[in-house]
Amino acid sequence: MSELEVSIADLESAAARIRALVLESVAYAGAGHVGGPLSAADMLAALYFRVLRIRPEEPLWPDRDRFILSKGHSTIALYAAMALRGFFPIEELKTFDALDSRLQGHPDMTALPGLDMSSGSLGLGFSAGMGMALGAKTTGRDFTTFVLLGDGECNEGIVWEAAHAAHRYRLDNLVAVVDHNKLQQYGWRGDTPEVRTSPYAGDDLAARWAAFGWAVREIDGHDMTAVVEALESARAADGPVAIVAHTVKGRGVSFMEGDYLWHAKVPNPDELAAALGELGLPGGVLEGGVR
Repeated sequence: MSELEVSIADLESAAARIRALVLESVAYAGAGHVGGPLSAADMLAALYFRVLRIRPEEPLWPDRDRFILSKGHSTIALYAAMALRGFFPIEELKTFDALDSRLQGHPDMTALPGLDMSSGSLGLGFSAGMGMALGAKTTGRDFTTFVLLGDGECNEGIVWEAAHAAHRYRLDNLVAVVDHNKLQQYGWRGDTPEVRTSPYAGDDLAARWAAFGWAVREIDGHDMTAVVEALESARAADGPVAIVAHTVKGRGVSFMEGDYLWHAKVPNPDELAAALGELGLPGGVLEGGVR
């Protein structure tokens, strides 16, 4: 069961605010990733505002659900979701990627309460999540571990080693969510829509998870109703669940969508203003978010 009964409309509003904070924080820092955080915003909104059993005022609550952002380079979206949920003040996002900040360019669990795993080297976060789920089974703890991966990350062999082990131990408390935006940092083998497909694109990626014994759901990762239903129903499975969420890199901003150049590009003031306007938040969310 969810801790919060937040409406779909409110979740969509939260996702828009996450996207705005991503852009404002990256613009303020002068560095950071954009495309992947924007594609993941809907799933993070659903997780942090409805699905996850968490207590922002008690980040180390033993019975909390665990969440790991395995594609750690998209951490600014995670920080935005956590700030909006009350883990730390929204204004702290102005320190993103700054020296001695708790909000580094990749998640650091030793610096920021509420992070369940440090990540950055792709694949390691998912393996840690499998370990957490196995540990919960071994010790009789009742929590679910959710891990958000990138589709490019699914090129890593360590992902499939962990997937094999999760099926072997029937980890019904482990959910992998793949942000399948079909664009890596430099695109996919070409620069036209026809060839922007991953080695495990579309049904092939879902089939690979299924081949490892996982129950698989394919959804539109920007349809909030579908996202919530898939995440909430995953708790009732009798084994590990993979949700392959078809998304668009740079989602929400027309001139960023589907363009790998926005993987890690900083918007200038004019681009930021245009993007915030498209998100329906022309004034932004972060006070003084551009310097």
